[in-house]
Amino acid sequence: MSLPLIGVSGNLMVIPALPRKPTLITLGQNYIRGIMAAGGLPVIIPPLLDEQRLHELFTRLDGLLLTGGGDLDPVFFGEDKHPATSDIVPDRDRVELPLARWALAEEKPVLAICRGIQVMNVAAGGTLIQDIPTQVANSLAHSFGTDVPRDHIAHGVRVNSNSRLASILGATEVGTNSWHHQSCKVAGQGLVYTAWAPDGIVEAMEAAGHRFAVGVQWHPEDLFDHRTDMLALFRALVEVAAFAVQQK
Repeated sequence: MSLPLIGVSGNLMVIPALPRKPTLITLGQNYIRGIMAAGGLPVIIPPLLDEQRLHELFTRLDGLLLTGGGDLDPVFFGEDKHPATSDIVPDRDRVELPLARWALAEEKPVLAICRGIQVMNVAAGGTLIQDIPTQVANSLAHSFGTDVPRDHIAHGVRVNSNSRLASILGATEVGTNSWHHQSCKVAGQGLVYTAWAPDGIVEAMEAAGHRFAVGVQWHPEDLFDHRTDMLALFRALVEVAAFAVQQK
């Protein structure tokens, strides 16, 4: 049986220290490793494709992984830019928002991580908190300096016991890492929030009735190699995508 093909959204990064300041297509390797560990065949989606080529690639995918990164342009949810909103990559917004819309509309299996959950929410018409520290009173620390390991457990997360996420993780309370200053605010159409940090920040969501559309605000790609519950997220995506392969 063919391995399910999982598209993984890439980023763009300028390297100013090099001659001619080249722009690279970048992606943290742990996203790729997570898909492979779960039995999938990952392919990077470059944030350079025009809509026709993007949709052509999308139709060939069996599943989609929306990855972490910088902030979405708030124009997409009808707000002015907050002073703390940064690292906007217009080409990435242009590619990932349609991918999320298509995945939701066509029931393509999708796992959305960190920025990815925010992309999925905005694609469905939802909104974001642009800066947790300045816009949410008494909030916990959700982002840390480079001296803190990526697998640092920042806080616990309470998961709705009736959610798909709870069934995947096998728990309703989990410890998570945290690397974000934004979060989901108003849920997009068809989406329901399924997990929360102790300060009320949304930590997960899913699309009701969808074959598989799950988003988490933390970074399971940095935990899966020593946490079976986090590996289960990647396996759930790949297993649903594999079933789609069998139906072809």
